[in-house]
Amino acid sequence: MTGRRLTVEEILQGGFSTPWDAPMVPPFPFSFRDVEVLTLAWRTDPEAVERLLPPPLEPTSDVVLAHIYKMNDTEWLGPYGESNIMVGCRLPGAGEAGSYSPYLFLSSDIGVAHGREVHGQPKKSGIPTLEARGDAWVGTVARNGIDVITGTLAYKQRRDRIESLAAHFDFATNINLKAIDHIDGRPAIRQLTARRLAEVAVHECWSGPCTVELRPNIQAPVYRLPVREMLDGFYWRADFTLAPGRILHDYLAA
Repeated sequence: MTGRRLTVEEILQGGFSTPWDAPMVPPFPFSFRDVEVLTLAWRTDPEAVERLLPPPLEPTSDVVLAHIYKMNDTEWLGPYGESNIMVGCRLPGAGEAGSYSPYLFLSSDIGVAHGREVHGQPKKSGIPTLEARGDAWVGTVARNGIDVITGTLAYKQRRDRIESLAAHFDFATNINLKAIDHIDGRPAIRQLTARRLAEVAVHECWSGPCTVELRPNIQAPVYRLPVREMLDGFYWRADFTLAPGRILHDYLAA
């Protein structure tokens, strides 16, 4: 890089990120290997789901899924922890359905930047952890020193398939509200975006009754999706690739 200047062509190309000589945001595609996931499922108040969905999205379920990932080997990012809280939704008139993410927490600054700048995900810094403690999987999500989510699942007692988890709603299609402003405060981007993981290979999947505890935190308000009934949880391990997504709805063009 020494002695070479950045070109206009490089600035205009897809996948460009700053600082240009040590880019932070990775270009598509990049892959995740040997990902461990604890997925907690619970029923909440239907009005709580509806309150968090941006219009024109509509709820399709009263179930909440909280994925707590242990990312063991990720290109560009390295090992880190992530959590994605999802609710089922659909876009009326478009034949589109999937999962909307009201909250995400990561221990990777690269992951936070990529999720917000590219996907429009509401990612914030946090400390998700997943570990086996004796005969139980224990997953936690912390921010500001508070464990806002604590979940448990018995260690590998019932073999299952990932399709059992997908029965709640299509969590593989992730929908997000992307909001970016110009420097003068005018809205630059207001979109609903969608993406699906590519090259997904699930190596193992286990399920059983799970426990979910939520603690209030104004900076991580998952408690706004209160636990009314704890359902089955899942431990699964997989590889997948993050590929480009698409624009479902453009508020500024409407």
